[in-house]
Amino acid sequence: MENSDMVTFAAEAEDIGKRIDVFAAENYDVLSRSGLKKIIDSGGVSVNGKAVKANYKLRAGDVATLVIPESEPLEIVPQDIPLDILYEDDDVIVINKPQGMVVHPAPGHYTDTLVNALLYHCGDSLSGINGVLRPGIVHRIDMDTSGVIMAAKNNNAHRSLAAQLAEHSITRKYNAIVYNNIKEDEGTVDKPLARNPQDRKKIAVVPGGRRAVTHYRVLERLGKFTFIEAQLETGRTHQIRVHMSYIGHPLLGDEVYGPKKQPFNLKGQVLHARVLGFIHPTTGEYMEFESPLPEYFDMLLRKCKNI
Repeated sequence: MENSDMVTFAAEAEDIGKRIDVFAAENYDVLSRSGLKKIIDSGGVSVNGKAVKANYKLRAGDVATLVIPESEPLEIVPQDIPLDILYEDDDVIVINKPQGMVVHPAPGHYTDTLVNALLYHCGDSLSGINGVLRPGIVHRIDMDTSGVIMAAKNNNAHRSLAAQLAEHSITRKYNAIVYNNIKEDEGTVDKPLARNPQDRKKIAVVPGGRRAVTHYRVLERLGKFTFIEAQLETGRTHQIRVHMSYIGHPLLGDEVYGPKKQPFNLKGQVLHARVLGFIHPTTGEYMEFESPLPEYFDMLLRKCKNI
């Protein structure tokens, strides 16, 4: 396949018996499920050098190769939206995303996203690995989560950053306000996550799901609430929100995984991506960026103390 990129993954013991489409989705989650399906259906996934169908089940020693075709011409409109840029060079751009901004276009949100802003700011200098709707996007944070997020400006940088995400070597620390008083000073939630069988729009702790590990520590106890730092060892969809809810401490403002009624008029979960650290794709230097707590978060901390 001309004008394409290749990514290779080796099956581990826990992967034996998995379907190749499931394995590919778990190991290359920078592509959407529909995007992966198109690649597999077109013969873009091989095992040990031979093309396989989606229902192929992995065996010991299998090495899977994913061929990613060159992205289609972009159709998303660049928009002159101000960006809070923490760092930028020819390989990567690091942004402090405000609460309420959607990361990439999706049904119902085709404008005013981070991607629209990046297209205006970077022009053609964004990686194409992740397709038409997500140029440059290596990882995501939820619309209502504020804080640090990175984007790749070329395919080599994208591959490097995606590999670091897959290896769980990227530093990601979040701050959150959760319900109830956490008695222990620190802890770890190691529970597998997958789509909720009863509600596919939600994520849940599901036996047999993808391993997910969240480390947390108490920063301050606020009576009915607790101010915490959560560090991701893995990076699954809604991981912090689901894990903290699972142990009885849902995030303040999270009406999906927490109480429907809340004491404040919030726009969503109180979660801030404060620290992001990674190895630079070209220089090999470890770089770390920090976003201070936004004003809305500081204000809520003060309010929580007075309840």
